[in-house]
Amino acid sequence: MKITNCASFGALALSLASADAASSSYNARTFSSVSPSASDIAKQASNATTNHRTSNVQGAAARALTIIWLENTDYQKAALDENLMWLAAQGITLDNYWALTHPSEPNYLASVGGDYFALDDDRFISMPANVSTVVDLLDTKNISWAEYQEHLPYSGFNGFNYSNQETFANDYVRKHNPLALYDSVNTNPDRSANIKNFTMFYNDLNSSSLPQYSIITPNMTNDAHDTTIKVAGQWARNFLEPLLSNEYFMNDSLVLLTFDENETYSVKNKVFTILLGGAIPEHLRGTSDSTYYDHYSQLSSVEANWNLPSLGRHDVDANVFQIIANATNITNQEVDTTYKINNATYVGYLLDTDIALPAPNVTAINKNGKGVLKDIVSVWSSEYSAQSSATYFTSTTTTQSSVSLTDLATLVTANANASSIQTSTASGSHGNSSTSASKGNSSTSVSHGGAGAVEITWTSLVALMIGSIFA
Repeated sequence: MKITNCASFGALALSLASADAASSSYNARTFSSVSPSASDIAKQASNATTNHRTSNVQGAAARALTIIWLENTDYQKAALDENLMWLAAQGITLDNYWALTHPSEPNYLASVGGDYFALDDDRFISMPANVSTVVDLLDTKNISWAEYQEHLPYSGFNGFNYSNQETFANDYVRKHNPLALYDSVNTNPDRSANIKNFTMFYNDLNSSSLPQYSIITPNMTNDAHDTTIKVAGQWARNFLEPLLSNEYFMNDSLVLLTFDENETYSVKNKVFTILLGGAIPEHLRGTSDSTYYDHYSQLSSVEANWNLPSLGRHDVDANVFQIIANATNITNQEVDTTYKINNATYVGYLLDTDIALPAPNVTAINKNGKGVLKDIVSVWSSEYSAQSSATYFTSTTTTQSSVSLTDLATLVTANANASSIQTSTASGSHGNSSTSASKGNSSTSVSHGGAGAVEITWTSLVALMIGSIFA
C-alpha cells in the first residue's frame, strides 16, 4: 500500500488540530422527528392505502426470502436460549454471521442500501432519494416485496415511533424499519403502501398473497430490545413454528432469523443467525455453516438468487448464503476475522457534514456477474468519477474507495493511545470512504478493497507517510 499526494507534516498537524472542529457538525444531517398526534394518526390511518402484491419469479435456490430481525443480544446468550435452539434444529445455524457496527439503526440502514453512511446513533434520518435500495433491484424483475412491522399504526406510517396506546411503552420504532429510512421509499406513496403491520401479514398469509421478499420486525418487547432473550426466543418460536408447518409459506422459502447487533460493545460483533424454510434440504437441518457473512450478505444473496444487478456498494463483494451460492456456482471468499470487531462507525457522510455522500462504484461487478443497476449508473457516473479522482487507496479488483488525509488524521487523533492500525481488506468499499474509527478500542480499520488482512503498526504508518512525501 502506498499513500500518494500527501502534504507535509505541517499540513498533517493542521489536519489533526482541526479534527475536533469537524466533529462539531456531527448532527447537522439529523432530521426533525416526525411525531404526529394520536388524533392525526387516526385520521391518516383512515385514508391509508395498503398493497397486497405477490409474484412468482423463479429464484435459483428459493422462491421467497424473508428476513426477521431481533435485537441486541450476544451470540452465546442467544445460542443457549432453548427456543432458539429448537429453531436452530429446524435449519442451518450461520455461526460466523456478523453485524456491521453499533448501535441498531445503521445495521438496518445498511442491510437494504449497502452502506450505513457513517451513521453511529439512532436518530431520525432519511437518506436522499438518489440513494437506491434493494427495492430498486427487485423492481427490475417485478419481484414483489413488503415490510411487516409489528404495531405499525397504519401502512406507510413515517413517524419516529408509535407507543403502546395503553401502557405507552416503546412499541414500533422507525429505526428498526430499514426501508422507511430512505426517501426513495418513504416519499413514494405506492412503495410506502408496501410497509405494513402484522395484521396485514396474516391477511397476506391467509390469502396466499405474501410477497417474495419481506422484512419482519417485531416490536420493542418481542425483539428483546426492552426485555430479554427469553422473551424474544419465545416470540420467535411462537411466530415461526406454525409457519414451518404451513405448506404455502414453506414452499421453496428461505427465512433468515438474525440480530441487528450484539449487546457487549467491547467484543466481536458476531450475532446468532439461523436459516430456515422449505428451501433447506432435510439433510442440512440441524447443521452449521461457518462461512463469513454479514448484513450485506442479505443483499448479495437477493441479487444472486434472482440474478439481479447491484447497488455498487458493499453488496458487490459480500458473501452469498451458501445454499444460494451452491445453486449459482458462486465461490464465497474466506475472511480472516482475527482482528475484526465491527463495533464502530467510519468517518463519513452522516458523521461529518464536510464529507460528501459517497458515490457507488458504478463499474463494480457483483458475485453473480452483474453490473450496477443502470439507473444508478446514470445518476452517479459523474460523481463517481469525481470522487475516484481523489482516491488515495486503490485496489486491483473492481472495487476501490477514497480515504483523505484529513480522514486519516482524524483517525490518528481518535486513536492516539492505540497500539496498532488494522487495515482490513476483506470487504471492498465500492467507491466509498470506509474508514472505521473505533471508540474505546485499540484498533481502527481502514477498508480499501482487495482481499486478505494486513496489520500496520504506528511505526510503519509513520514510515508510509514519510515515504509518501519523498515519493
